[in-house]
Parts: sequence; structure tokens; C-alpha cells
Amino acid sequence: MRSGVIAQKVGMTRIFTDAGEHIPVTVLRLDNCQVVGQRTAEKNGYTAVQLGAGRTKVKRLTRADRGGFAVANVEPKRKVAEFRVSPENMIDVGAEITADHFVEGQYVDVSGTSIGKGFAGGMKRHGFGGLRASHGVSINHRSLGSTGQCQDPGKVFKGKKMAGHMGDVSVTTQNLRVVKTDAERGLIMIRGAVPGAKGGWVLLKDAVKRALPDGAPKPGAFRKAAGDEKPAKEVKPEAGEAPVAETAEGGDKA
Repeated sequence: MRSGVIAQKVGMTRIFTDAGEHIPVTVLRLDNCQVVGQRTAEKNGYTAVQLGAGRTKVKRLTRADRGGFAVANVEPKRKVAEFRVSPENMIDVGAEITADHFVEGQYVDVSGTSIGKGFAGGMKRHGFGGLRASHGVSINHRSLGSTGQCQDPGKVFKGKKMAGHMGDVSVTTQNLRVVKTDAERGLIMIRGAVPGAKGGWVLLKDAVKRALPDGAPKPGAFRKAAGDEKPAKEVKPEAGEAPVAETAEGGDKA
């Protein structure tokens, strides 16, 4: 089980294929998505990574958050979320996850907060049919109708579908297809209904009902934090050859 990512919803556009077909996509942007913490089985009882994305001012953070970011040696983040991972897919603190963490054609699950609609009536909120549009109804065509029974039980049961606040709730949409990724600009383009408004934050992770593609990187596609690179070590040359410096490479892929 790999880590997911925190992305920001930019908007919608379309992509043209080689055959001339256009595909409507939602553009998601990774804004400096870094690992800011780890959860281990020895200390916490489970394994997970804590990610942070975006930027915020230090004065807007609590003292506890300031201390956490200081320990991780990363800049303050606007959005923080935790993803469960298997022990072999742990990512080091400070690593920045890139857009090629997901591959084209892969299916993902997207979680976000739906757009708030305010106080809505029964027809809009629950799809009720309303009352008759003509005979016998006087300026009450969109009303709810009867909501209870008779003297017994003499009340309205809890959970009755009625008018009330609509939207602004956590929503997860499953099995959305990744059409294209742009690692340089940090963009992920997805076909399907991504919950939330433009500028909202969403969580992307591998689809639970689909198999992970063979080309997906494990534990993920990321850039190592600055200063984590191992110092170059000198490799002993063969007879008659000049010394060569060996440097460490970052980013592990399957």
C-alpha cells in the first residue's frame, strides 16, 4: 500500500488524443507536497506518512504545529494529511512527492469537500417530486408534503428526509482515471468528477477496487530533501585509470 498525495484543484480543460478524440479532464496541482512526519508500528502502533502541501505564514500556526514542522525541518504547510502505508513503502521525512507518482491509465480514489449549497428544499436536496402543478395546489408546489403519521407515534422519526443544509461534506469518488501527468509543472489530469470547488484541496490515492499498474513507482516518485544526498565517495580506479567520484542518486522507482 503506497502513500497518496495532497493536491489542489485548479479547474477543467480538455486533452486531444492522436485519434482526434477530446477528453474532458480536471487539473490537479501538487504544491510542494512533502513528507512532514512518519508513524511507525513501534511508536504509534501503525505505519503511515504525514504529508503537507501549500504554504502558509508562521503566525497562522499553533505552537504545536510550529514545533512539528521545525522537527521535520520543512517550511510551514497549509494543508496536512496522513496516509496509511505498508512498512516497505515508507518515505523519508523531507522528501517531495512529484506528479509522476501516478502513471497514465491508472485509477485513483479522490476525496474532498463538496461545494456548499446552503439551505435547500426537499426537491433540490433529495430529489422529491413536489406537489401537483395545477388543480388543488395553491402556491405550494415545491413543498415537502407529509412528514409524519397519525397520533401514533405522534412524532417525526430521526433521519427523515427534509429541507436543510446541503453540501459542504466529505465526499470520495472512486475509480477515476489518470489521463496525463506533468512532473515538471506538478500537474495531474484526471477524467471524472472530482469533488470540491476550484482552489480546494483533495486527497489522491491508489484505487482500492483496482489493481496497481506494474509501472507505478514504489515506494513512490519523489525528490529527496536538500542536504540528504550522501557525500560523494571515491571509487578506487583500476590500474592506469583516473579516480572517479561516485554520487548517490535520488528517487526510487520500481
